[in-house]
Amino acid sequence: MHRTTQKADQMNEHEGIQAHLADVRDLLARHKLVEDLVHRQDMPRHNLVEEIAHKQHLVGLRRLLDRLAPIEIAQVLEALEAGDRLLAWQEVKEERGERILEILSDEVRQELIGDGHHRNEKTTVNAFELRGGRLSQTTVQGSEDLRNLKPIWVDLVAPTAEIRAWVGRFFDVELPDPGSLTDLEASARFYVEDNGEIHLHSDFLLDSKEGSRNVAVGLILRNDILFTVRTEELPVFRLQRLRARTQPGYVSDGKDVLLDLYAADAEYSADALEDVYAALEDVSKHVLGTEITDAEAAKILADIAREEDLNGRIRRNVHDTRRAVSFLLRGKFLSLTQQEDARQIMRDIESLDGHTSFLFGKINFLMDATVGFININQNKIIKIFSVASVAMLPPTLIASIYGMNFKAWFPELEWEYGYPFSLALMAVSVVIPFWFFSKKGWLR
Repeated sequence: MHRTTQKADQMNEHEGIQAHLADVRDLLARHKLVEDLVHRQDMPRHNLVEEIAHKQHLVGLRRLLDRLAPIEIAQVLEALEAGDRLLAWQEVKEERGERILEILSDEVRQELIGDGHHRNEKTTVNAFELRGGRLSQTTVQGSEDLRNLKPIWVDLVAPTAEIRAWVGRFFDVELPDPGSLTDLEASARFYVEDNGEIHLHSDFLLDSKEGSRNVAVGLILRNDILFTVRTEELPVFRLQRLRARTQPGYVSDGKDVLLDLYAADAEYSADALEDVYAALEDVSKHVLGTEITDAEAAKILADIAREEDLNGRIRRNVHDTRRAVSFLLRGKFLSLTQQEDARQIMRDIESLDGHTSFLFGKINFLMDATVGFININQNKIIKIFSVASVAMLPPTLIASIYGMNFKAWFPELEWEYGYPFSLALMAVSVVIPFWFFSKKGWLR
């Protein structure tokens, strides 16, 4: 009786899947039919008609898929042809995608993961394994690419939740969302799981023409494999890949890769500091060599502020690197050779601290000097107004006296040359204050 009931349930489930599959195929067929008819017609407002035709059946497909359970959607996708499968996948809500991908077969999953619906333009997954003492890079599109590899480093750039999920399932590791790596508390940034996984969340410097910023990177060590997760490409990672590919024996395991990433980060920070030195040297020549206008001073202040921001980010970056390397040393995760490499990184960071402190002092001096030039220029303008206002007082007084028209006291008012005489007297009263100011040196 029980077997009969179970068999009946399976038959009902199968019939239900077939019914859903038929509905999906019908909606997709109608969508493609209307799309084909619209493309063939030459009519006004063609784009508007095409958009309405697209939405008419795709909305129905989306509503149908929303009503189905993830396992039902997976079964429907498995049964569809490749082209129809991608169209249907486009209408699956992104938040349900990870659960559905877990159910699908590896072949179908790989096909759908390559679709842009769950992969943005920055997304890349690279696996690195040792071949002849050098790192060999393989671009990974799906789990099939990983089956024949023995990587020591798996690097994920801007991975979606679905990509993190299938990579994590393959290596039995939980990969973090790179967009959420912002907790500054040490206990949340550096810790060890019960299974021995080492988790580090570190900031890496990115200095570009568009500006400088610190990019958070999640680093996980599990079974001597390093996993790195980040939102964008970084120069430090490019430098590390180049060295490890070209220099035999440069790295031997995931911990070597991790330490070399931190070493390359310290080196990149040092290079950025050299750029700050060069930029401030140009500013110093401009500020201290010649007089500057207000417009030039404003540009100089913007340049100084930009270098101050970069210097601050470098200081924060090396401080974060120091914390990470110190955590590795305290945890005794490293071999003797790796411990010495870690101590050398710490010494390099100590030397950078002195440079950043010196640069902060130089930046403050140049900013004060530039603001001083602005104040001098403003004082010159105020002095001109002051001299002009004092010089204009005597002619104002003369004009006021003659303007009262007291004929009994000023007989020259009836004189033929009385008016020119008053103008000449006003001119002389202007010249005398300027001559006096010039003699005293107040006009310089």
